[in-house]
Amino acid sequence: MASTDLTNMKEDQSRDGQETISEENKVIHDYNNLILSLPKENGWGLSQNVYFQCFWCPSNMIQPIISFQNNFQAKHNDIVVASLPKSGTTWLRAFTFTIVNRNQYSFENHPLLKSIIHELVPSIERNLYAADIKDRIPLSKIIEPRLFGTHIPFPSLAKSIQDSNCKIVYISRNPFDTFVSYWIFINKIRSKHPSLPVLSLEETFESFCNGITPFGSFWEHNLGYLKESMIRPDKVIFLKYEELKEDPIFHVTRLATFLGYSFTQEEESKKVVENIINLCCFETMKELEVNKFGSVRSDIENKFFFRKAKVEDWKNYLSPSMEEKLSKIVDEKLSVPMSHLESHTTNIIK
Repeated sequence: MASTDLTNMKEDQSRDGQETISEENKVIHDYNNLILSLPKENGWGLSQNVYFQCFWCPSNMIQPIISFQNNFQAKHNDIVVASLPKSGTTWLRAFTFTIVNRNQYSFENHPLLKSIIHELVPSIERNLYAADIKDRIPLSKIIEPRLFGTHIPFPSLAKSIQDSNCKIVYISRNPFDTFVSYWIFINKIRSKHPSLPVLSLEETFESFCNGITPFGSFWEHNLGYLKESMIRPDKVIFLKYEELKEDPIFHVTRLATFLGYSFTQEEESKKVVENIINLCCFETMKELEVNKFGSVRSDIENKFFFRKAKVEDWKNYLSPSMEEKLSKIVDEKLSVPMSHLESHTTNIIK
């Protein structure tokens, strides 16, 4: 290669690098200006909650969400596992990954036995579009069908996801257990930061009742995905944590059919469904070495994701007056928006 060509190539690469840095600096500049202009409330974790795109969002998630909205291109066979935090997220990601990849791995040597589910089903906002570029997982490294997790409300998903034929799997948990589980989880994280005080149950409960919670209020987040599951049942499936606990065989079979990975009669006769349920169940996953030790980041140990997985454990924490207050709020919020959803929304809080 001629020296002039090599020089030109280096100059082009230098310009490309400078343009990338310039673009990233512009994103950061725009992000900082945006943050300054948005309403703010005390955050649950390490960041403030800011009112962004009609939902309360941790301030450190806004830049990743904007990058995701501007750049993500969905593929027809993508699968997005969505939920509010502590709603059965880990469980549903495990089920989805195992169903889709059941012909690739044996149960005896399965990736779930040696990898945390967050590595197998990466988060859109925390992994793919992390604010720090060096923390990002390149999309090019994800094997199809691509599986992603997210806590982002439906209206704020990238347009290519909303408009494409990719699948969205949503899990809803009753608001009482969702709140208590998240409150305990957040305080475990805060305990790793000596400068951060413990969040009191009462203060955090008021925030939850006012809808000032990370990734939006319980009712708006649920309604967003529930509505889409009724408009496009071929695209969005709305699962309930409590029903999945009560009849896992039925709902795992239903999930597989929705995803386009129905179980064959031979698989059913060989107890493949039951084997998947046993592999992904709370008791199995909690006792795995990979989930007992290590961490996804310095202040989040892997074991933080596995507490009790009990239905109605909230009764050990919330007073009768708290139960009455939250029941009334959620019932009112869910019954107002769309009358044709009444039969479904009534059951969300049960």
